[in-house]
Amino acid sequence: MEKIVTIGTRQFPLDSDKAEAAYAAKKVINGRKSMTFNLLPLRYKWAYDLYRTMKANHWEPEDIQMQKDVEQWRSNEITENERWIIMMGVGYFSAAEGIVGDNIQHVIRELVTAPELKLVLGRHAHEENIHADSLLYMISSLGINPHECEAMFEQIPTIVKKNEFVTKTSHALRRDLDLTKPENKQLLAKNIFMFGQCMEGTQFYGLFGMILSLYRQNKFPGIGQMFRYTLRDESNHIELLRNLFMDLIEENQEIWTPEFREELVNTMREAVALEKEFIRDCLPVNAVGLSSDEFERYIDYIADRRLVGCGLPELNPGIKNSLPWLAELMDIRKEQNFFEGKVTDYKKSSALTVGSDEDF
Repeated sequence: MEKIVTIGTRQFPLDSDKAEAAYAAKKVINGRKSMTFNLLPLRYKWAYDLYRTMKANHWEPEDIQMQKDVEQWRSNEITENERWIIMMGVGYFSAAEGIVGDNIQHVIRELVTAPELKLVLGRHAHEENIHADSLLYMISSLGINPHECEAMFEQIPTIVKKNEFVTKTSHALRRDLDLTKPENKQLLAKNIFMFGQCMEGTQFYGLFGMILSLYRQNKFPGIGQMFRYTLRDESNHIELLRNLFMDLIEENQEIWTPEFREELVNTMREAVALEKEFIRDCLPVNAVGLSSDEFERYIDYIADRRLVGCGLPELNPGIKNSLPWLAELMDIRKEQNFFEGKVTDYKKSSALTVGSDEDF
């Protein structure tokens, strides 16, 4: 239906049928392509809402004091086991965050077609830059040799295997693909599942738990605070990629075969096995008041949460959360910085609700 808008002596035709057709053509992939990047009308409102939440949670590493961390790092009050956990943390995450951001920016964001999806994925990539920057801030503050971090990333077998696990799907998508073919749709869906639910959603959580366990003991408070902010960001990233995965499946039901579902479950099974090997490297002996067995059980618990969230069966039905305190550490909305009394909640008053304890 065409509507004529008259302004003075000028008439402007507005065709609502064409506008509605453009809206209907919005899809996760293979949708209407436009260089105008017009967000309205929103088809994926969840993406825009999540973008606003992520934007409101903005933080900068330099706003966090590192004086106490530096004093502890140079003192004798920190054990070699605890130093090793920090080294594994900066050694792994200083490059792993970049792997995630690169995949988001140059694989997933390039292949989706709805502008609001590109918007929130752009924010996701930006937050990965902040996380990578925070690791550089930690390394420079403590005076750690950056070449040593690079050596850990390149040479510790469990780190190498974790990274190869996710980058293999990323590399397979960095070419011209016909996304009308079911096998290529499945390849993209698997990439989204691997990075969102397996890597960020599960494999990041072993070290998160260890470093925040140190933080509970008043060790490395600055590093712990940055990891708390990072973990809050990760909860939004996990939800973003879960929603994207579910919408992709909903719009392309032909790829949701029993064989593909089994492949995804086996992918998570492999992710869990790799993470458990990595945890044993991080905790060659029991430290920080917790054992590697407790962290391994936590990874089993987290992995099942991710699977259920994507409509897939659990690997360990009925398993309990062995680290319930981790969710409590993420409630940072009413806290003040104990260094200067500065409010450390970067969430602006206009923000929407951030993820709940159920994300952890």
